[in-house]
Amino acid sequence: MSERLTLSLDAMGGDHAPHMVVEGMKIARKRYPDVEYVLFGDEGRIAPLVPQDMRDRVSIRHTDRVISNEEKPSQAVRTGRQSSMGLAIKAVKDGEAAGVVSAGNTGALMAMAKLALRTLPGIDRPAIATLIPTIRGESVMLDLGANTEVQANNLVEFAIMGEVFSRCLLGHVQPSIGLLNIGSEDLKGTDALREAHQILRDHPLNMRFHGFVEGDDIGAGTVDVVVTDGFTGNVALKTAEGTAKLYTKFLKDAFGSSVLAQIGYLLAKGALAKVRQRTDPRRYNGAMLIGLNGICVKSHGGTDALGFANAIGVAVDLIKNRLNERIREECAHLAQSPTLSGPAESSSPSAASG
Repeated sequence: MSERLTLSLDAMGGDHAPHMVVEGMKIARKRYPDVEYVLFGDEGRIAPLVPQDMRDRVSIRHTDRVISNEEKPSQAVRTGRQSSMGLAIKAVKDGEAAGVVSAGNTGALMAMAKLALRTLPGIDRPAIATLIPTIRGESVMLDLGANTEVQANNLVEFAIMGEVFSRCLLGHVQPSIGLLNIGSEDLKGTDALREAHQILRDHPLNMRFHGFVEGDDIGAGTVDVVVTDGFTGNVALKTAEGTAKLYTKFLKDAFGSSVLAQIGYLLAKGALAKVRQRTDPRRYNGAMLIGLNGICVKSHGGTDALGFANAIGVAVDLIKNRLNERIREECAHLAQSPTLSGPAESSSPSAASG
């Protein structure tokens, strides 16, 4: 990397912090050797974990305050400014860091980041976007829990942000976009879905709009970007995760059911290892709080060091590929359309709590 890049890390966020955070930072150094870090949290616990050969690229800012997983977003906003999460976000706001990564409370992170960083020009609501494994490779899905209720203009904004996210992180030249619905017919779905469908179909946004997609299209990789509201997206994601765990349990039980089955496991062990690697949730760890005026990446709270390193990688790649600048450009193009008005007033978004 040719220029200095600094990330702020919430060193106390996550089930296994701060050890997991520091170990993840050490793994990420192999891919991004020139990135510098500012760690926020309990210095007495963090400092002994930082290796000697990284201390010239790591600074530690002490704070005793930690946002718990049970803390409500409203409480975190009122009392959490001096917490490890709050100070890590503030470092981005103040220009000290180019992005922040936290494995802490999702709702608190969204609420505090939105208050501190504000939204990008042309974006009414931020969303949570992440990569998901599919038959064809990887796709982007958003929103995954930031907004339980949306209007058509929000879905259009999500489509724009998801399309840019796909280009930045996956290198897609012109990603295909799909709106998640209960059917592919134009007349199905809510008013907001049908209106967003018409806008994306008819508006010259230079996007490859596929149309409506259904739940089974997600895993099939029918489109590169799946757009939905936060309620539906979160349920779909958790259902997919639960199904994966269910089939993993079925396989373990089946291979342990008899001596012949155990022999079959030994013969299939290599192939199963490839499947496990392909579907390893740590590979897809790192959800972007997209639409904010700053890069903010949410790591899964229960991940390990490898997963957190991947979340750091998401942040670095999005910064290097100018995600927010490109979203601004697309929103400016959208705003020039005489057929679309500005963002409609809407009820306050409801952030996910975990």
